[in-house]
Amino acid sequence: MPPRLPLFATAARGTEALLAEELEELGAVRIRRHPGGVRFAANLAEALRVCLWTRLAMRVLWPVGEGEAPGADGLYAVAEAVPWEEYLTPDTTFAVEATLQKSEHAHSGFVALKLKDAIVDRMRARAGRRPDVDSRTPDVQVVAHLSGTWLQLSLDLAGEPLNRRGYRIRQTAAPLKETLAAAMLRAARYTGEEPVLDPMCGSGTLLVEAAWMAARHAPSLGRHFAVERWPELGPLARPLLADLRAEAQASQRPVPIPLWGFDRDEEALGAARANLRAAGLTGTVQLQLGDATHALPLPSGAHGLLVTNPPYGDRLGTGGQKGMKSFYFQLGEQFDALSAFRAAILSGNPAFESAFHHRPSGRLSLWNGPIACTLLSYPAPQQAAGGPARRRPPTLKADGR
Repeated sequence: MPPRLPLFATAARGTEALLAEELEELGAVRIRRHPGGVRFAANLAEALRVCLWTRLAMRVLWPVGEGEAPGADGLYAVAEAVPWEEYLTPDTTFAVEATLQKSEHAHSGFVALKLKDAIVDRMRARAGRRPDVDSRTPDVQVVAHLSGTWLQLSLDLAGEPLNRRGYRIRQTAAPLKETLAAAMLRAARYTGEEPVLDPMCGSGTLLVEAAWMAARHAPSLGRHFAVERWPELGPLARPLLADLRAEAQASQRPVPIPLWGFDRDEEALGAARANLRAAGLTGTVQLQLGDATHALPLPSGAHGLLVTNPPYGDRLGTGGQKGMKSFYFQLGEQFDALSAFRAAILSGNPAFESAFHHRPSGRLSLWNGPIACTLLSYPAPQQAAGGPARRRPPTLKADGR
């Protein structure tokens, strides 16, 4: 790898500015935001640090080729022109993953197959035999993005999407992706020094991400990266990663703040307990059965950040949109009682803001998969009413800063 390479970190829509800020903190340079991600430059050590520590990026990609690719022949031609012999050997396994945007092709599998054929044919011609495909744990993950007829080909340094932290062993309906949960916390300017409450915690994703931030735990510390198995970069990456992992281990600390999680569904709490245990956080989060529309049994003097992802539709049996408005209104009534908590609430229902009947101090447009959402920031009710104020991190501003 040259001293610095142009790289691209993919991210959920709406989180690009937050990711750019995080990448700068991790040592990246020449940072430019784009829809769906952030371009940046990094040398191998810096890129590995990003892979280990990023909480927001889905993938860290090394672009290796691009071009106009009309039809099946165009796909083959662009892929065949890439010098794959610089990245693969006949003994290296690989896989191709394709995504399509406004493409003439209907199936990503067809595109991936054509690209695979081109890679295999070039390797056979240059090296005398072809590498094998391994769709489960390839040494080299080729990521293709076809927008219209413009094809971009990249190598994924991590190999598997970075949101797969390894702790989500049980899920509930409509789980929040780990990277989006981390983005919500970053947008709320959570630093790990402030108590956290999630009154509708579901399977506990927000609580795990908050606890890991408080513990200064690198989110990818427990995993290996595909680049460690690459023919040329692997021998360079492995000792660098050994040092980075040792540094990350040394930086960890016990979680210094209380975290509370409530849910009205015992099955959801069971999933949260299992996921917290898998994340190495047994005993760090206080989980209890509780209904967010009623008073929660919090200790006297409890304060901090309330962060949550309430239901967007009628999954509660509340009677359609009218019932959801009533549900949101009751949440707003209970927020008044949590007078020492500021809040960051991800709303995926346009009716939420008016029904919650509190004026947000900031908003940020985010996407939860295909669902357009708004992260709404609220000051603590006692501060909004002019009561005694605690020193807390600033609330979310309209631009996410």
